[in-house]
Amino acid sequence: MTQEPKKTGFNLKTLSELMLKFSEKQKRIADSMTNQTHDNEKKFDATLLTDFFEIACNIASDPTKLMKTQNDFFTDCLDLATTFTKKMYGDRSRPPMEMSPVDEDKRFTGGEWEKIPYFQFLRDSYLMISKNINHTVAHVTGVDHKKKQRVEFLTRQILDALSPSNYLFTNPELLKLTFESGGENIMAGFENFIDDINCIDGTVDIKMTDTSAFILGENIASTPGSVVFQNDLIQLIQYAPATPTIFATPLVISPPFINKYYILDINENNSFVKWLVDQGYTVFVISWVNPDKSHKEKTYTDYMMQGHIEAFDVIEKITKQPKLSAIGYCTGGTLLASTAAYLAAKGEDRFASLTYMASLIDFSDPGDLGHFVDSAQVESVIDDIEGAGYLDGRHLAKTFNMLRSNDLVWSYAINNYLKGKRPLPFNILYWNSDSTNLPARMYGFYLQNMYVENRLIDPGGIILNEVPLDLRNIKAPAYYLATEEDHIVLWHAVYKGTFRHSGDIRFVLGGSGHVAGVVNPPGKHKYGFRVSDTRPEDPGAWLESSKWTQGSWWVDWYKWHQPYAGKIIAHRIPGKGKYKEIEPAPGSYVKNTILKQD
Repeated sequence: MTQEPKKTGFNLKTLSELMLKFSEKQKRIADSMTNQTHDNEKKFDATLLTDFFEIACNIASDPTKLMKTQNDFFTDCLDLATTFTKKMYGDRSRPPMEMSPVDEDKRFTGGEWEKIPYFQFLRDSYLMISKNINHTVAHVTGVDHKKKQRVEFLTRQILDALSPSNYLFTNPELLKLTFESGGENIMAGFENFIDDINCIDGTVDIKMTDTSAFILGENIASTPGSVVFQNDLIQLIQYAPATPTIFATPLVISPPFINKYYILDINENNSFVKWLVDQGYTVFVISWVNPDKSHKEKTYTDYMMQGHIEAFDVIEKITKQPKLSAIGYCTGGTLLASTAAYLAAKGEDRFASLTYMASLIDFSDPGDLGHFVDSAQVESVIDDIEGAGYLDGRHLAKTFNMLRSNDLVWSYAINNYLKGKRPLPFNILYWNSDSTNLPARMYGFYLQNMYVENRLIDPGGIILNEVPLDLRNIKAPAYYLATEEDHIVLWHAVYKGTFRHSGDIRFVLGGSGHVAGVVNPPGKHKYGFRVSDTRPEDPGAWLESSKWTQGSWWVDWYKWHQPYAGKIIAHRIPGKGKYKEIEPAPGSYVKNTILKQD
């Protein structure tokens, strides 16, 4: 749902005002670029052209396969032409060939695509050509697998960008809106475009939601609690109890260090944090700082020592419990596995249980994200951000959005700039836009050692604080959650990680994706999850043996965790002991935002 276009009026006065506003913004961008002290020049990665050229040469080198590809394409063209001719004579039947399923493609849901033969032909031509190109690239043999996957991904990106739905004169819905509004949508869209230009670097930050509608601590991240400890990397939040008695073993959540923690406390009805508190747990959450240049020298080891170890020490002192249960989400789970291996190597038995939510431990199959990461690209990225000392979180967010470009890029570009509408408030999209910067040294280490070299799974492959890590030394029972439609952390990649631990393992496959599949409260009665009594090495075999259960994985986790929850004791009040309240939750670190840098 979106708001209607603003009433700007298509007239010379309004156009002049918009052009003046655009010129003023251009000057601010130019001034910003002039004043920057580091080199922001983007390096063109010539290897991409080399990859495309190699794939093209491979296709051309096999005359038999090339002829079959051409014949298939010409057959589809003939079928499309036949169908279009019949349409001109009133035949409304669907074409016999199998193209992209139009009914499931949200880009072409408007009735005008079906009612007007010209636009139906335009749509079907695009889908047919896309199908043939994608099929041809996917069936290339004799080239490096990773290289082929990268070309497949980039080919999809190019084809998505060329969709007729993305352009005014090839989209009947947009043309109809333009005529009906007298061009009002175009004027409003131009104003939206100007507003979205970032004056720091001239990039366009496409708005996905009305960011003014959310206030942290009021209608988002509002579960009561206290910041009871902080250093220059984290604030540690202890949440207020909701029950007179609680489980003795405390819970600590390590959220992704590439995002804000409050996705797990998004609102009262969808808050994982509040649900845990309501079940009788003492819940702590690590709120990561939003780094700036002063954090340039922070390392992955610092994130472990200051982000996890110091927090665990404080929790032990507050609760008087020698063990805790830790939950890691996404990159927070990767860091948690590193921390658990580090503590195990030092002979410290500090975990009652471990939970990994959509977290990679084995990076042998990083999915589409792997296309952005190899040694050359990592070196280039680190060179680019060396002067600033950190990676701008907006760039990382755009990378994630490109993994689902039709849903998270083009749909909003069409809505904002061609329809001239403003997006409505949506808390998850607010969080998605509220990205976190990453220190240059830590980010470089993480990319090179995890995504490029996959060293965490090698015994002694990573050394932190002079301690070699070996995941096999982790004995604590572990709960692994993956989600079926996750495009960021593939479920079978999460499954591979379960074989790196030595403790008892439970693997659960939830429905939906990276966020909705994790934030799935029982009261919503959505999605569901799969479990199995066996854990074969092959993920496909596990899937065949699994059984579908309706409901939320939260309930399944609660039942699994009961043996590790500890005895029942009187509840704990944050700030009553040595560690006083520094400030109320959600704290100040989470409020340092890069949503708008004008």
